[in-house]
Amino acid sequence: MCNVAARRGVLENKAIMSKRTRKLVGAFAMVTFVVFYALIAMALAQARALQEANGVVQSIVYIVLGLAWILPLMPLILWMEREKR
Repeated sequence: MCNVAARRGVLENKAIMSKRTRKLVGAFAMVTFVVFYALIAMALAQARALQEANGVVQSIVYIVLGLAWILPLMPLILWMEREKR
């Protein structure tokens, strides 16, 4: 019984990524996401409907597009920062 628990502990320790590895993986994922998000945001910003809208609407859309990338990345950032269990 004790041997099984010891093996499980060893396997659990090997399965968990270190904080440094999580940050590396997360950094690559974040850069990839932001590159694709920026391309999509630029395409939306150049849409004819937005270009013909008044300045207030344009400002609101630019603010939303500028901040919207944060919400999808929050779970990734939290995962990168969590402590080893």
